[in-house]
Amino acid sequence: MPMLLIKGTYKIIGASPDGDSVRFYPDNPDQWDLLRGRRVRRNRSGGAQLRLDGIDTLETHYRPPRGPELHQPAPFADQAADELLSWLGFDDVQRNTHGIITDASPASRPGYILTRSADVHGRCVALAGRGTDAPGRSGTFLTVTEEHLRATANHHQLVQGLAYPTFYRKLFVDLRQEMTAAAKQARQGDTGLWPTDQTQSGAKVEGMSTLTDTAVLLPKLFRRLADYLQLNDGDPSLEGFPDYLEQREDRLFILSTGQWTGFDTVVKVTNSNTVRLTHDPEDLIFDEK
Repeated sequence: MPMLLIKGTYKIIGASPDGDSVRFYPDNPDQWDLLRGRRVRRNRSGGAQLRLDGIDTLETHYRPPRGPELHQPAPFADQAADELLSWLGFDDVQRNTHGIITDASPASRPGYILTRSADVHGRCVALAGRGTDAPGRSGTFLTVTEEHLRATANHHQLVQGLAYPTFYRKLFVDLRQEMTAAAKQARQGDTGLWPTDQTQSGAKVEGMSTLTDTAVLLPKLFRRLADYLQLNDGDPSLEGFPDYLEQREDRLFILSTGQWTGFDTVVKVTNSNTVRLTHDPEDLIFDEK
């Protein structure tokens, strides 16, 4: 899978990274312009927010439309964020009451990314590596292998059981299969969040507090549920949730059936307030909007 390799540094002070997103500053910011398609949004210093490709960790700060900032159950959401920063080489990370990092040792860490594009929000969708020993020259395209993938934070978070596999169309088959294997191993070993995961067993939603305090769910399902409850002024009934999902038009491909369909067809609601996903997360490939 050809991807652009960019060397640079990770900087976290003044930011609020979570388990699948962190800010990256290329040594040469002009290399952002080598990417095809959507442009990466960067700050005046050339830094840009990364979205780690192929994974989704529990939300530490999600804001529904017209609603307050929300989070998923803190033990796993915070653990995923802490694990990412520790893996990148940051110690003694201090946050204020709003989750913004005020101090860390050291202030920056070297690393590299492998990327093909930005998402609809301008975040660089990337595999994130650490250290100065990148697998190629910065500013060149590299055919990324499973071995390269295993040296990234993306793979590490799956192995630790702190991330859900969440795939989009542009991720190549061999890398997706390696991520699937890592996620399955973590699930079978009851590692990280998997022993308490309710994505397929079903979560009884009794209000927004269920989503923020107790229910461990695929983050994409959490975000849609949070948006829906906010839209309905906190009414916990999910009777209209399937119709709401259909209106959102989240398209996906089911690997096991070979079918293009909508997110609403793989989410089931029973007894008006119990919700679950009918397929393994790694069986779904979402379409980028």
